[in-house]
Amino acid sequence: MRVAISWLREYVDLPAGLGAEELERALTNLGLEVESIVDQRATVSGPLVVGEVREIEELTGFKKPIRFCRVDVGDANGTGEPQEIVCGATNFVPGDKVVVILPGGVLPGNFAISARKTYGRVSNGMICSSRELGLSDEHEGILVLPADTPARPGDDARPVVGLDDVLVELEITPDRGYALSVRGIARELSHALELPYRDPAQLPAPGATADPAYPVEIRDTVGCDRFALRLVRGVDPAAPTPEWMQRRLVQAGIRTISLPVDITNYLMLELGQPMHAFDADRLGGALVVRRAVAGERLTTLDGVTRELDAEDMVICDAGLPNPVAGDAAGAPVSLAAVMGGETSEVIPGTTTDVLFEAAHWDPVMVGRTARRHRLFSEAAKRWERGVDPALPLVALERAVELLTRHGGGTATPEITDIDHVTPRGPIMFDPELPTRRAGVEYPAARVAALLERVGCAVVAGPERLAEDPGTVATAAGGPTRLSVTPPSWRPDLVEPIDLVEEVVRLDGYDRVPSVLPQAPAGNGLTAQQRRRRSLGRALAEQGYVEVICYPFVAPELLDGLGLPADDPRRQAVRVANPLSDAEPLLRTTLLGPLLASLRRNLSRGQRDVALYEVGLVFEPRPGAGEPPKMSVDHRPSEAEFAAADAIVPHQPWHVAAVLAGEVEPTGWWGSGRRAEWSDAVQAARVVLAAAGIDEERIRVRSAERAPWHPGRCAELLVDERIVGYAGELHPAVVSALELTRRTAAMELDVDALPAPSVAPAPRISGFPPALIDVALVVDDAVAAADVQRALVAGAGELLESVRLFDVYVSEQLGTGRKSLAYKLTFRAPDRTLTVEEAVAARDAAVAEASARVGAVLRGA
Repeated sequence: MRVAISWLREYVDLPAGLGAEELERALTNLGLEVESIVDQRATVSGPLVVGEVREIEELTGFKKPIRFCRVDVGDANGTGEPQEIVCGATNFVPGDKVVVILPGGVLPGNFAISARKTYGRVSNGMICSSRELGLSDEHEGILVLPADTPARPGDDARPVVGLDDVLVELEITPDRGYALSVRGIARELSHALELPYRDPAQLPAPGATADPAYPVEIRDTVGCDRFALRLVRGVDPAAPTPEWMQRRLVQAGIRTISLPVDITNYLMLELGQPMHAFDADRLGGALVVRRAVAGERLTTLDGVTRELDAEDMVICDAGLPNPVAGDAAGAPVSLAAVMGGETSEVIPGTTTDVLFEAAHWDPVMVGRTARRHRLFSEAAKRWERGVDPALPLVALERAVELLTRHGGGTATPEITDIDHVTPRGPIMFDPELPTRRAGVEYPAARVAALLERVGCAVVAGPERLAEDPGTVATAAGGPTRLSVTPPSWRPDLVEPIDLVEEVVRLDGYDRVPSVLPQAPAGNGLTAQQRRRRSLGRALAEQGYVEVICYPFVAPELLDGLGLPADDPRRQAVRVANPLSDAEPLLRTTLLGPLLASLRRNLSRGQRDVALYEVGLVFEPRPGAGEPPKMSVDHRPSEAEFAAADAIVPHQPWHVAAVLAGEVEPTGWWGSGRRAEWSDAVQAARVVLAAAGIDEERIRVRSAERAPWHPGRCAELLVDERIVGYAGELHPAVVSALELTRRTAAMELDVDALPAPSVAPAPRISGFPPALIDVALVVDDAVAAADVQRALVAGAGELLESVRLFDVYVSEQLGTGRKSLAYKLTFRAPDRTLTVEEAVAARDAAVAEASARVGAVLRGA
């Protein structure tokens, strides 16, 4: 919102010496962000003076009219002689007063003026038009000053044409729509500087008459709860917009069009009430205000034909046929509250009968319509923030008065005003609430006075507040609540906390102390936090790189992972307002976003990639309904907290890792090794070890689970409880997600892991170990981990470690049989083991394996 200080002075008596810094500080302290303050004097530099045309010589022989003028500029040129200037405009005569910029001056756009020869004559300066001075879009001729202009030739022209003004540009937040008007900004300045305020909306405006100004039917009083019309006939279609009005519109960034349209824009800036002007002669029947029918079309004033939505509000002409919605509905002639239509627009130079419309529209509807059609007009910007519903008749009276004064015509006595506005109810307000929230003492009388300054009607119980500061009149003599009714121009005041903000804002944000709360002594990381960090650190030490992915996924990703239709991971939480409509779901597994990161790295030329993430997954609660609506004026009750918690999805911590390419690189030293399912299993073992889980408590067995390959998938159990899966991804998944073949992955539920084991300190022996290899033949279905577990149980305390180093399959072993070779390390803490002791321990281990899994010592 850009406005001139001179306009604001009409409604608030700003001090003559008010500086830019003081003005900016006053507005900023009220929460209005100042974008810029521009002194218009600086927009034109150098000598800009009033001149009086003395002589005009018409130059001939050119394709367009050229005039050689002698203009009296007083002593501004240093000689007192008339200034010789070549000009192409023809709308002035000798004796007219004009605006002249002399050589050395610079016009807006960095257009420097100098003496130069043109059309065979030397032109010493320029006679300026309004457009060249940046005052308006008018460029049909030069700016001719009124004959009664008191300025003499040579006087500074800036005060004469309004270039002595200061423009203030504000960034208005969505909750302060009232500040998108001169009326609202002037009121705010009166609060900040404690000056009297003259409300431009406080003028007498006649109400509705028995006969309407124009027939109208409102079919949706929710979308439009007030609709008013006034008609002016016999307007001069060639009447120009007054110079002062053009100047203010241009200063605000709005181009001038025609007198009736300019008046509606001017009043939108002045009062904050968007309006529309119809050409009454182009309307064929009554107006119908309704919701659009899907499939209807309207060509708006910008020349674009738009397909309407059923939520849009439209103003229709009942006299026009409508093949989509039926002739009784009328054809749309305006996209209500956003932009008018071409069929009923006021045509400059033609329109003589003007029908002014001022209404009140639903802000939510307008905001959605503007975004749907990408029409962010000045009107829509105000409607979606909220407009004063009490303004329509005032705006119409002001529009009629301006049009008849400057464009002639006669206003018909009939006035239409269909009013379905619901009066605002009071807000019960505790006067001690601002003190509790801001930490500043606000006496009750001060609170009431500040709220009344905003425009609220404040009543304490059945009586008004007492005059004595700090006391409140009550019926029973004790503390009472205030009954506060917000003014019609403040739709943002709906809760007690909104009133608290107004009290603090008007009393001064600078009074609120900036006190840092004393931080309590920290307790360090929790055991769960330390464990999660240990998991990530362990994977990083193995060469994995941490990534942090967005938790949002697309529904198609679940298909890409090959999840069955009945898989619980398909039951995802849908976000109500997602960052991207393509990814509206919260992840139920880390693998989806993690594999997307892997694909992105592969597409950027990386070939050997190992990634991991530790993060939350989101599991919806069965039968969860809508969350409860909580007020902001008090702390929610325990029951409300419990109801809200019952809706929040379960969010366990998971850890996942993916790897593709070579885990051991190829080089001059020989061939490398590609990642495979066993590397994913090993990554899971690394995580479990970092979590403090003993190897004896871990069991790995084959399983089938999407998105892994059914023959190369392992499930990991801790204390016989499944905590995760690892292995090679299914070829179909690899193809769907555009990954490299043999991509492996693992995912564990960190929250499902039991508390870490308390491991005794290891005993370090200085005696030599006894190394014995054993090869055991078992069935294919027997897991190597089960065999290893049996060997550990049978070998006793002398066994230091056991490691599988070979798997062998051949026809000699028999169908469905395999050989597993283990290296057993035996060591005693206090002596060197004898051969007999080591062999006895080995035999005991083999015997236990034979008993548990049917293992047979190979070659025996």
